[in-house]
Amino acid sequence: MTLIPLISAIMTAPEAMTAPAGAPTALSRNSYGSDRSRHPVAALFAVGLPAALVIAVALSPMIVVTPPKSEPMLGTLIDLDKPIDPPPPQQTDKVQPTEKSASATDTLKSAVETVPLADNRVFEGPVIVDPRPLDPGPPARPADPPLPKLVFAELDPRYAGAFQPDYPASEQRREIEGVAKVRVLIGTDGRVKAVELVSTDSPGFFAETKRRALAKWRFTPATRGGVAEESWKTMTVRFEIRSV
Repeated sequence: MTLIPLISAIMTAPEAMTAPAGAPTALSRNSYGSDRSRHPVAALFAVGLPAALVIAVALSPMIVVTPPKSEPMLGTLIDLDKPIDPPPPQQTDKVQPTEKSASATDTLKSAVETVPLADNRVFEGPVIVDPRPLDPGPPARPADPPLPKLVFAELDPRYAGAFQPDYPASEQRREIEGVAKVRVLIGTDGRVKAVELVSTDSPGFFAETKRRALAKWRFTPATRGGVAEESWKTMTVRFEIRSV
């Protein structure tokens, strides 16, 4: 915008150089318009330059560069609590040192009264009798070793054919069938030494069973640790009539 006054001054300069009224106009040789036919380029330059400047100045406000718009910054204001000053440290009372007594005559009274060593007094207390030594008694008998396992007596298979007793004649005529259950004592030699009745369906069945057991039954004796010993065994005998 400062070029407009400058151009105006250039355009008004020839008028300031005009002569006063009534005086003859005398132009210098080198002045503007003295010899227009001899300086056409200068005249064109003098007229065109101000016009170009005027046009440039007139158009200069129209060229506006828009600055880039920046996006507004979004945020959240956080109010920070003002830090609390710590309380001033409390002043502790000065501890006055305890004055120590330099006197050697001061004594402290003991909480427990003691008896001087030079005193010969005897204090009587409860009488404690020493316990007598306990009588351990006779030495304990060592425990008996566990007995070996007993192996029960079994019927000797060599005498299995002589096991069945004879059928009683009275029961056979009446066609009575049944069983006789007995308990026999087997000796160390495998023979039957005693027969006891457990149950029977007829007295004749028990009588024949007892007679046959004492005479014909043979067993392998019971043993304990390889040594034969007597044992009891329960036997059941059946009496059945078979058709020929």
